[in-house]
Amino acid sequence: MTRLQIDGRGVTVPDGASLLDAARKAGVDLPTLCHDDRLTPVGSCRACLVRVNGAVTAACVTPAAEAGRVETVGEELEGLRHDAVKLIASALPPRALHGADSELAALCARLGIGPEAARGAGGHGRDDSHPYVRLDRDLCIACGRCVRMCSEVQGTFALTLVGRGADTVVAPGTGGRWVDSDCVACGGCVDTCPTGAIWQPGLVPGAAALRPPAESTRTTCGYCGVGCSLEAVTEGGRVAAVLPDRTGPVNRGHACVKGRFAHGFTRSPERLTQPLIRRGGSLESASWEEALDRIARGLHAAIGAGGPDAVAAISSARATNEENYLLQKFLRTAIGTNNIDNCSRLCHSPSAAGLMASFGLAGGTDSLDDLDQADCLLVVGANPVEAHPVVGARLLGLDLHGAHLIVVDPRLVGLAHHADVHLRPRPGGNVALFHGIAHVLLAEHLVDEDFLRRRATGLAELTALLADYPPEKAAALTGVPAEDIVAAAKMFGRSRRPGIVYGLGVTEHLHGTDGVRTLANLTILRGAVGTDQGCGIIPLRGQNNVQGASDMGALPDVLPGYAKVTDPSARARAEHVWGTAVPARPGLRIPDMFAAARAGKLRALWIVGEDVCATDPDATRVAEALDACPLVICHELFLSATARRADVILPAASWLEKDGTFVNFDRRFQRVRPAAPPPGQARSDFDAINAIAAAFGADLHCPTPAAALAECARLTPHFAGLSHERLDRGGAVPWPCPRPDRPGEARLYTDGFLTPDGRAHLAAVPYLPPGEEPDASFPLVLVTGRRLMHYNSGSMTRRTDNLRLAPLDQLDIHPDDAGRHGLRDGDPIIVTSRHGNATLIIRITTETAPGQLFCAFHFPDDHVNALTSPHVDLATSCPEYKVTAVRLHPYPGSPSGRADNTPG
Repeated sequence: MTRLQIDGRGVTVPDGASLLDAARKAGVDLPTLCHDDRLTPVGSCRACLVRVNGAVTAACVTPAAEAGRVETVGEELEGLRHDAVKLIASALPPRALHGADSELAALCARLGIGPEAARGAGGHGRDDSHPYVRLDRDLCIACGRCVRMCSEVQGTFALTLVGRGADTVVAPGTGGRWVDSDCVACGGCVDTCPTGAIWQPGLVPGAAALRPPAESTRTTCGYCGVGCSLEAVTEGGRVAAVLPDRTGPVNRGHACVKGRFAHGFTRSPERLTQPLIRRGGSLESASWEEALDRIARGLHAAIGAGGPDAVAAISSARATNEENYLLQKFLRTAIGTNNIDNCSRLCHSPSAAGLMASFGLAGGTDSLDDLDQADCLLVVGANPVEAHPVVGARLLGLDLHGAHLIVVDPRLVGLAHHADVHLRPRPGGNVALFHGIAHVLLAEHLVDEDFLRRRATGLAELTALLADYPPEKAAALTGVPAEDIVAAAKMFGRSRRPGIVYGLGVTEHLHGTDGVRTLANLTILRGAVGTDQGCGIIPLRGQNNVQGASDMGALPDVLPGYAKVTDPSARARAEHVWGTAVPARPGLRIPDMFAAARAGKLRALWIVGEDVCATDPDATRVAEALDACPLVICHELFLSATARRADVILPAASWLEKDGTFVNFDRRFQRVRPAAPPPGQARSDFDAINAIAAAFGADLHCPTPAAALAECARLTPHFAGLSHERLDRGGAVPWPCPRPDRPGEARLYTDGFLTPDGRAHLAAVPYLPPGEEPDASFPLVLVTGRRLMHYNSGSMTRRTDNLRLAPLDQLDIHPDDAGRHGLRDGDPIIVTSRHGNATLIIRITTETAPGQLFCAFHFPDDHVNALTSPHVDLATSCPEYKVTAVRLHPYPGSPSGRADNTPG
């Protein structure tokens, strides 16, 4: 700690603090202009001048440790600050201060600098090319805050300062239009700009750096699973803008293009605003009363024809915890079936199964904040720079500040460009690669023997198995050079506090659960879970509430809190709270639901907020299942491909229009609050489920979302300390949280693992090949995933200006393969698998390896998931999205080349 005098008052600040920090602690509000607490100080504006031991210096760049006696007041200092800021303002045109609501205007008013001080001629021009970020160069003071924000917080390095002297202004680093630059539209430059030179349509230029407007609502983002806290700004009952919450526990005032800007879908004229019922083969408008009556009669008819198990529901990772809880309760108590599942089946069900088997709970072991202490990051099967941009930025920041970075990904994307070691296994080779790394850890004695002896089990079996996976064998199975496997293993093994972050590249495989287990082996071998010797293992969840949907029991084999439906004591606890019997037999998983519908056994399927015809694998067979089912109910924002096949469609509220909670990827419960009412007759899923229950003749005894979470807390020990009231007081709370007067457990297993024997379980499972491999007929391997600008099936982002930034999906192909097939950038191409066809646009890039292709699934009309196979993880039925064998065909009329069925 450092002790110093501020205006004669003693102040103690932590080592490394600046004089600006010390002055603030002393209650002195020094003016600043070039400073942002999130950024490296530069001291260029001179607004925070102070006197230190008789010398004048900028407080923001002067270490407190170098000061003894500091003066912040006095006529001379005030005059110097006044003159420094007045000089800056003098170079700007009058509109910079006349009627402006910016940080600069506020500071000028504070220092007694009138609007007449701004008398610059301007003439530097504007850039209005980007839909979300506008640049007015005449208002730029070259403070560099936007440049530092882009590099230090976002890690994109898209901005720079150009020109000389008074003509220095900010510009895209590419030198061209903003929209054509590397900008990822995080909005950080808008937030930090003190003058309004960079501004956001829908907000007063320059105001974002001051504060959110008065009419704003704090909520949690409804896109990916990061869980960013946002302020939704409303005008006239509509969402006009969204700003990141500076106090957000996960995002820390940052955001991405989706959460920040992609809210225009709420105002889309394509929103469903009233129920639709199928009559005579056509969907027609109906009242809620008609729709509810049709649903209730259909559910009763389905039960009459095939019993309770003739009804099933697919809950939603986009819905709140309370909505997921209510739906699974309705299925179990009113219908009498466990046929409830959610889209975690398609992405992270192997995480739940694998992490539970290894450690005891179905969530990541540590928090994102714990990773700030990591000195080595192993990022596997994830591209957070695009799929989870706020996390990607934080991980890149750790790398730039000295942490070692190992990336495992078949593609050269995102963090891989910054990796110390980049391992590029063939799709489907994860288990062999992880075994190869584990072999080296054991061979080089880079394991925590004390931890393994006291807190783990299965070492002997794993050691025997790993004898068959030396680096050379792992290299042959994966295509990764043996020396790279050794380098990665030694880097991970010699680190002081390693952490593992992984994504769908681990789970969406035929052996996805084995992939999670064998990746968990690495953190167990290092003793890096439940200790201070590491940061555990964290899965990056895809959709906003995919963790919470499963936590709430929207799964066929578990109740809320992951208690098994086959466990009599768990059922008894639920029956005590719910007041009715709970079925003991596990229900159908999503793929089994579709199979049962095609077989005529499933007679009613209720789908909440999921476009299964666009996002599920083997989409042709999914459509056949919906067509075969006598009653399909759909809650949706838009008339999706799935909704078009439904018998009853209920208009739904979006995440900006509903009340409840989400759980993010590191198990934090956070509040969701409505910023605007839903349009027309649209209702929240919560209200719709309660209305259906009433029409069916059931009372779920949860009239409000707060009541639903309170009931879940009574049912589930892990959530017993949670409530809306607590979250409204305290922000974010991780589970387990067994008591309302105790904090939740951000880091798990410090007091022991929750497996039956209290130990972490190493998994000795052999490598097995993927479900599909390339051959002479299908010589290429297709991997599907996500792009930065869009989300899931694109139903929301494609109805915003994100479509201007990414108007179509592309098929990434290596130059060698493009050359063999005679393809050029921009060519249309037909992709064929053993399961279907899709038409895409060629993008030639070295991001993919030879023999591999990549595309997203954000544009349903491309029919990408007609290609993907029916192969699923053997333990959880998670689809194998990451390995599909395909071939290319020429598009009719295409001017170039000879795409054909052969590799040569």
